[in-house]
Amino acid sequence: MTRSSSEPKNKFSRRTLLKGAAAGGAVVATQGVGGFPTVWAQNTKDVTLVHAGGSYAAIKEIGDQATKDLGFKIVMQAITDDVQLNRSLTQPQTIDINNIDSTKLPYLLGKGAIAPIPVAKYKLWSETVPLFTKGAYPNGTMASTQGLAPIEAMFYADKDAKKLAGKPTEFLTMIPTIYNADTLGIRPDLVGGRDKITSWKDLLDPKFKGKTALVDYAPVGVMDVAMALESRGDFKYADKGNMTKDEIDKTIKIMIDLKKGGHFRSFWSTFDQSVNLMASGEVVVQSMWSPAVTAVRSRGIDCYYVPLKEGYRGWFVGLAPMAHLSGLKLDCAYEYMNWFNSGWQGGFIAKQGYYSAVPATAKKFLTPEEWDYWYDGKPAAVDIKDPYGTLMEKKGSTRDGGAIWDRMGNIACWNTVMDEDRYLTRRWNEFVSS
Repeated sequence: MTRSSSEPKNKFSRRTLLKGAAAGGAVVATQGVGGFPTVWAQNTKDVTLVHAGGSYAAIKEIGDQATKDLGFKIVMQAITDDVQLNRSLTQPQTIDINNIDSTKLPYLLGKGAIAPIPVAKYKLWSETVPLFTKGAYPNGTMASTQGLAPIEAMFYADKDAKKLAGKPTEFLTMIPTIYNADTLGIRPDLVGGRDKITSWKDLLDPKFKGKTALVDYAPVGVMDVAMALESRGDFKYADKGNMTKDEIDKTIKIMIDLKKGGHFRSFWSTFDQSVNLMASGEVVVQSMWSPAVTAVRSRGIDCYYVPLKEGYRGWFVGLAPMAHLSGLKLDCAYEYMNWFNSGWQGGFIAKQGYYSAVPATAKKFLTPEEWDYWYDGKPAAVDIKDPYGTLMEKKGSTRDGGAIWDRMGNIACWNTVMDEDRYLTRRWNEFVSS
């Protein structure tokens, strides 16, 4: 879906401060510089919005910058997935902005917890990558729809927000913000070199017995194993992202046999656990996140995020206002969500290895050398540092997998919640405890 040509053309690279004026205390909507409504600062200065989500997105420094730029307070709350879901459904008033992903959206769908977002309220829609707006890559190629693809998760069928449309409509489930491509992390010095692991099936290679690990989260962990089993030739899934009970049973049986045989060293549930397992050498190949690989390298230990021949497992997240918001707080929520993609946040998270849904605005908050490394996949012309100034990569390093669309353009399957999620969770727990 494209924006109407009659809409304002003026855009922003950074949110301008809300303008204040004496108006008898009334809330007055005007047309702001960015093309969306602004409300008088004297009425917003006491507004506080709670942004809750994973630690990769609900970052204090981002909230502090938003507070500075917008004139009302953003409180970041980094919480675990289970706590986030529980609070969203049982204590929705404790959250204002929900940082949701494709593994949470199905649980919230139709529950009345989050509110639909009219596309017209999101002022950077025309600059958002087509992966979200059209389900396609910039070259026009359609993205994989195994799992829950962005185009399938992005739109409600109508304003009632009871079901997903699977195609563009006028109502968004979320404003897309961050996305990335996940693969296996390895210790090249302990597996014989970077070229020794080239396929997902290597995760199950007997020579790595006792030296492998999985993320302890059923929808993602089982998909990593499914990628490995399919590439090994065990069987072909109709859709790895939405297995039947029979496919789940076949997959879990093999996993239990592997576990009882001592193949898996551990199952991690936090960023730090994955880093420590790899840094210590306890594990040499495992499910991993890109920033975790970089964290291992920052300790002076060789760690590599392998661009496997079968492709990556993709994921994405976005922001949604809670349904209890109204009036001034809802206006501020829209201001904040638009600010989130206006550049500062995108530049910040790029230095952690994540991609912005609006790369053009993020680019304005990166040096040319940083952009070349993180987005264009070019060798680093200078030492690359994280948002806090810590050395990430030395001059001459190249990002694993290359440029953004070399990585995101090779997604085999997207993170999701399967139709048989409850059954999968029960079988996964049997696997972990076996």
